[in-house]
Amino acid sequence: MTATNSAVEAVYRIESARIIAGTARIVRDVAIAEEIAQDALVAALEQWPETGVPERPGAWLMTTAKRRAIDLVRRKETYARKLAEVGRSLEDVPAPEPADPDAIDDDVLRLIFTSCHPVLSTEARVALTLRLIGGLSTDEIARAFLAAESTVAQRIVRAKRALGRANVPFEVPRGTDRDGRLGSVLEVVYLVFDEGYAATAGDDWLRPALCEDALRLARLLAGLMDREPEVHGLAALLELQASRIRARTGPDGTPLLLEEQNRARWDQLLIRRGFAALERAYAPGAAPGPYTLQAAIAACHARAVRYEATDWRTVATLYGHLAKAAPSPVVELNRAVAVSMAEGPAAGLALTDALAREPAMAGYHLLPSVRGDLLERLGRDGEAREAFVRAAELTRNARERELLLTRAHRVSR
Repeated sequence: MTATNSAVEAVYRIESARIIAGTARIVRDVAIAEEIAQDALVAALEQWPETGVPERPGAWLMTTAKRRAIDLVRRKETYARKLAEVGRSLEDVPAPEPADPDAIDDDVLRLIFTSCHPVLSTEARVALTLRLIGGLSTDEIARAFLAAESTVAQRIVRAKRALGRANVPFEVPRGTDRDGRLGSVLEVVYLVFDEGYAATAGDDWLRPALCEDALRLARLLAGLMDREPEVHGLAALLELQASRIRARTGPDGTPLLLEEQNRARWDQLLIRRGFAALERAYAPGAAPGPYTLQAAIAACHARAVRYEATDWRTVATLYGHLAKAAPSPVVELNRAVAVSMAEGPAAGLALTDALAREPAMAGYHLLPSVRGDLLERLGRDGEAREAFVRAAELTRNARERELLLTRAHRVSR
């Protein structure tokens, strides 16, 4: 692959959500919008090797996609009506929005809410939006769901067709319709951030652009839905998690475990923002939701000046509440880690071994990774080495594989 082709793909990965969203605003169909965005990508692959990478490559792709979208609209018999609907969006200046304080002036958020229409199943909503907004591959989405890649691929194709058949408008809904889609929207934003925070595959451990997009969307949602506790809970969680990003890798990009991180590099502004959002997330008389509980766990880490000062008993208790509010084997695995810190590695290993019987965890690399850590702490070095090697075989991230193999080598000495 040439340097120019690499640049094209890198820019598209970062800008694809905005390009699809901006195009969908013209054609009012997310499937067609994605096809047009991909056409713009092909055009860049054809032209940039000869003309060079533009000074503003994202703007070049957006302009190319919008022009193709406009040409498509003009070829339709309903061009006059579409032109009236699109208005000034045919130009470089976005169309003016109605003076409605309840509206969101953000095409990407419109795209999220459109993709989270109730005509789709929850799984299809999240998968489609991760594809369109996060630019994630089908494989990455499948691993996030702990599902088969073929299943997710079919889910995405069917979702696009369903939106087209239902003629779903490209808009942010209001009232009860918006409330009904909020859970899926929050899940999408969370999973996009999570992919940026610990990339499923590739050569980089972090993908900060995804984290930034998710954090921006979470803040916008919190500003719009001030009375929704879980919106603030998600915002708090992402602020607190994002505060650690600078400390999560070494100078050469090597991942650093939580206990290895220099906490002086944690972003104190983001921590303060996270604490403030967490206060707003606790609604009087209501049990905290899953995102609020996860934010409370992140707050425990943020309050500890040293790793050894972490209140692991509180963390374990919060994970217990989270397991009831949003039961999943991944939550149980995290609870096992917290229990191991509060009560000892043997207690954590017992919980971890029980999860090995869960079919959804069969290919989940963090299960043997956690087992390896617990076995090492128990002095069972041979078993720990095998667990780390197994985890390295399962992960698709090159940086994480190096870390796991390093741990396997270290424990074998």
